[in-house]
Amino acid sequence: MVQLFSAFDRETIERKMQDEKFDVVIVGGGITGAGIALDAVSRGMTVALVEMNDFASGTSSRSTKLVHGGLRYLQQFEVKEVAELGKERAIVYENGPHVTTPEWMMLPFHKGGNMGKFTASAGIRLYDYLAGVKKSERRKILSKAETLSKNPFVKKEGLKGSGYYVEYRTDDARLTIEVMKKAVELGAKAINYTKAEQFIYDDKRHVSGITVTDRLSGKVYDIYGHRVINAAGPWVDKVRKLDYSHNNKHLRLTKGIHLVIDKKKFPMEQAVYFDTPDGRMVFAIPRDKKVYVGTTDTFYDESPINPKALESDHNYVIKAINYMFPDVHVTEKDVESSWAGVRPLIYEEGKDPSEISRKDEVWFSDSGLITMAGGKLTGYRKMAEKLLDDISKDLSKETGKTFKAVQTKHLPISGGDIGGSENLESFIDKKAKEAINRFGWSLEEAREVVKRFGTNIDQLFTYAQEHKEKGVNTLPNSLYAELYYSIYHESVIDPVDFLLRRTGYLLFDMPYLLEWKDEVFEEMNRLFHWDEKTREKLQAELDTQIKDAREPADWHDRKSE
Repeated sequence: MVQLFSAFDRETIERKMQDEKFDVVIVGGGITGAGIALDAVSRGMTVALVEMNDFASGTSSRSTKLVHGGLRYLQQFEVKEVAELGKERAIVYENGPHVTTPEWMMLPFHKGGNMGKFTASAGIRLYDYLAGVKKSERRKILSKAETLSKNPFVKKEGLKGSGYYVEYRTDDARLTIEVMKKAVELGAKAINYTKAEQFIYDDKRHVSGITVTDRLSGKVYDIYGHRVINAAGPWVDKVRKLDYSHNNKHLRLTKGIHLVIDKKKFPMEQAVYFDTPDGRMVFAIPRDKKVYVGTTDTFYDESPINPKALESDHNYVIKAINYMFPDVHVTEKDVESSWAGVRPLIYEEGKDPSEISRKDEVWFSDSGLITMAGGKLTGYRKMAEKLLDDISKDLSKETGKTFKAVQTKHLPISGGDIGGSENLESFIDKKAKEAINRFGWSLEEAREVVKRFGTNIDQLFTYAQEHKEKGVNTLPNSLYAELYYSIYHESVIDPVDFLLRRTGYLLFDMPYLLEWKDEVFEEMNRLFHWDEKTREKLQAELDTQIKDAREPADWHDRKSE
């Protein structure tokens, strides 16, 4: 049972954050911060975490949504990186099989392409070896005929065949929230919409805490900790500037966008990783009733908050789709949704966006501030393990406490405690039947919702039962259950938190979102009793997110001029 993670627990959480000096205080509620919180609390450390917006609202909900072994990093000769990531993705999968799914990926070889058949075959074989890929998921090389039988939309001209290997598709935002919930279950204190304003120092000018502002109530308070960790993703440089000491290293942000197309237009069931005429690699990945395609990779110098997909970004991806899948004829009007995200990469002089390493680094400042910079979704657990291994000995001496060794290698995240991935299908079947029989859910929605929430589904069923007993509510039973669970167990504060990050409807089921968004808004209004100013602000934010998803942001910016 999740403790103190309801939208209505904020005052209690804030009081508890002021009651003690924590072993670890974390700034940043994306996957990196969540991973550090879970690792630390599972070792026996006391943990406080603050996030200035919603959890996973930055890079951690805007990625390509793959927990992958990093095949592309072999092209940059990052052998150690590939070996570690490949092994790590299997751990991430087993600890949360409800949010991560094995996905066979096709890598087509074309005459004159960036990667020849021999090179790709050798690369994938090396990848299998380095990543410790299990036998059932090791690579295959497909002939031209085999390739087209699995994906008839791939460009036939010059096609020689394809590599066939396994990646892991995930819901990045849900992975983040499930890791965070597990940390909270084990005793961590975590709160969103709370901004770190300044550092607190002891008489030796050592960081001993942070002053924060609750962005909803305006309340300002202090949180004290033996160690303060900056895990703010694209904002780590901004957080470091609050400190009097920082090194010369800094981030270089790059932007990537993805487009979502309905399978009625792009009826593809086989994921493809393909090269483009300019040498970049792009993913096209089926997900439920949609296919999403991306990503771009361009330098980015604007605010990391809600980056926008522009017309030029859309054009690049549409051109890439029509280059590799010439019979599909995708145009802008076929784009149902989209998203843009920012990668917090560590600056390297003179490198193009795609050449910059995705590695992570830990920076220790003279003040004692610890910054976790760079990194990838796949490596979140290992990054946290290395960092906590590094600091736990000194922290133990300082506090007089004894901490455990790393616990997260075989620790299921929230919703993931089903006894491993081999039990997932039977679990989904069983719980989907229960939802159909008890609440009249369709098979499709039952399977989707059960997989989304994993073993927490029984708590959703209590809300579904409540809805059933009420008899009258404008929301469908399953949507009501998702909404109430997300508010009371996942710290949902506003409609975008729910419709974008907790459920993904804004990205992957735009028709459903457009049908029910007003009812969701009104149901939340009944619970939160927003004043007129707050209501207008939240409505504007939701409208903007929908507009930005449905068309290039500069289109409606131009319309409003």
